[in-house]
Amino acid sequence: MNQITPLPTARTGAPHAIDVHVGDRLRQIRRLRGMTQAELGTTVGCKFQQIQKYETGANRISASRLWDIAAALNTPVAELFATAGEGSTPEIRDPAEAELLRAFRKTPEASRGAILNITRACATKEG
Repeated sequence: MNQITPLPTARTGAPHAIDVHVGDRLRQIRRLRGMTQAELGTTVGCKFQQIQKYETGANRISASRLWDIAAALNTPVAELFATAGEGSTPEIRDPAEAELLRAFRKTPEASRGAILNITRACATKEG
């Protein structure tokens, strides 16, 4: 008879690598959207501490909660699993860059071209 061998994470109790990856992506996208853990928690019906646990991979995210989180972040569920190079959202570590992106997203479509032209001109001058 075949024996079932438990996965390494089942024996150690350590977070699964995929849970950690999804948590990292959750944190990146949440920050990119300018949302706090408390705001996201309130939106999806849990405490900010639970969001912290999701982001560290300490707690797994159920399918229904994952769906709610993706909806709250206005992103496809698949984006939470994406890896670099798969069309994933680049990580933004600089708060000023995140602020610039949030402001740009709130800018009327008619003004965006002018903002891009100014940014390109500044980048060319500096670079």
